[in-house]
Amino acid sequence: MKEDLNLLELRTITKRFPGVLALDSVSMVVKKGEVHGLVGENGAGKSTLIKVLAGAHSPDSGDILFDGQSYPSFTPHQAMDLGIACIYQELNQVPYMTVTENIFLGRELKKNNVFLDRAEAKQQTLNLLKDFELDIDPNLAIGLLGVGRRQMVEICKAVHANAKLIIMDEPTASLSEKETKELFRIVEKLKKKNVTMIFISHRLEEIKLICDSLTVMRDGTVVAEEQMHSVAIDTIIKQMVGHDIKHKYPKKEFPIGPVSLEVKGLSRKGLFNDICFSVHEGEILGVSGLVGAGRTEMARGLTGADPLDSGAIFIGGEKVTIKSPRDSIHAGIAFLTEDRKNQGLILLQSVEFNSTLVNLEDFKKRKFFIDLKKIKEASQKMVTDMRIKVPSVATLAGQLSGGNQQKVVIAKWLMTQARIFIFDEPTRGIDVGAKIEVYNLINELVSKGAAVIMISSEMDECMGMADRIIVMHEGEITGEFLRDAFTQENIMYAASGIRVNA
Repeated sequence: MKEDLNLLELRTITKRFPGVLALDSVSMVVKKGEVHGLVGENGAGKSTLIKVLAGAHSPDSGDILFDGQSYPSFTPHQAMDLGIACIYQELNQVPYMTVTENIFLGRELKKNNVFLDRAEAKQQTLNLLKDFELDIDPNLAIGLLGVGRRQMVEICKAVHANAKLIIMDEPTASLSEKETKELFRIVEKLKKKNVTMIFISHRLEEIKLICDSLTVMRDGTVVAEEQMHSVAIDTIIKQMVGHDIKHKYPKKEFPIGPVSLEVKGLSRKGLFNDICFSVHEGEILGVSGLVGAGRTEMARGLTGADPLDSGAIFIGGEKVTIKSPRDSIHAGIAFLTEDRKNQGLILLQSVEFNSTLVNLEDFKKRKFFIDLKKIKEASQKMVTDMRIKVPSVATLAGQLSGGNQQKVVIAKWLMTQARIFIFDEPTRGIDVGAKIEVYNLINELVSKGAAVIMISSEMDECMGMADRIIVMHEGEITGEFLRDAFTQENIMYAASGIRVNA
């Protein structure tokens, strides 16, 4: 392979943190003008590798060859000056500033090196948006745009900065199907401009569709390098986890008990209307629907996170009043939100603190004291049982990978006395192996008689794990299906607003 065909080459990059070997002699080659996939389970080292390329971390050893030049490490400014741009899952933008201002942030155009040249900045922004066929107002505050549109602006910013390498970290995790197709259109356009991309995703079907080549990581090392046209998804999964996953959805059947939770006529104006359903002990109830169907809003209303206009909630046949999350917890309901970073965790607190936060009452020693030793033992056992990759329970939650953060959120609720579990997008942003672990945890819950509500945008996940599925469309239930009637056609009909029951 000729040297000038490669934009990036990593040679035996090693990075250690206290108690963790994050990168162990990692070597990788990325050709000019290709889309290079990077996959691996949470904790495999992908995030650390990105931060090395972005200049946020300096490797302990190894060399980086970029565009024909050798570097021991980068600073953030050096990485940007060389043409390396990172588009993170949590976009680094200023919400109240305009689209134009965000694109030129840190590189403002000036007249005579004194005054901002707003007119020229706006014109260049319009030209960029037109080039990518994006109908976005350059004067609009970027915070008013949806995630998909904001992501497109971030790509435009990278292109305008003459980026040679754009790294996209889980770019489709929060996008609708339509937005994902638009992103792929932009990616293809960037390829034609000879822009090189590293595409990181847990959605292997997308990796297969959009990438030219692939690097697979496991436990801080590179375990495989593949050309996408010649490798199967099953092979990639095996390489990621180190063994075959025979059953993508390890569904187990358990005896269905009496009704655990029943809701009647739950409504909140403009969000959801007349929601009625029940879920039994030992049952997984899937909640499907398209983005904006009102599923999360319904769950927030049910658990007291948002107020209801009307409706009744029954637990074990008895009517309960839930006006706050505290009421929900006392009623035995656990709500695992889809937004783990803003609503599920306190990122500046430890794993130990987060995993025991909901049930501190159980760790009291006498009336006014907390048994810190008992808390540490309980959290350590949960970390071990759930295979959370962390140096110690004292590690801050914000320092963990996305998948391990999700496991801490689940651990927090497993320590309570909850009998009803609402999982909102339980496997979003989680790798294949960790998904299996989450599904097995759900199986364990229902085997002990818990009732589980699983809200998921992945239709095959609902079909793979649920005993029964209800489908929502524009805030209403438009379909209900038992397991033997699960078909993609039935669910899509209902998700599109055509009422179906089977």
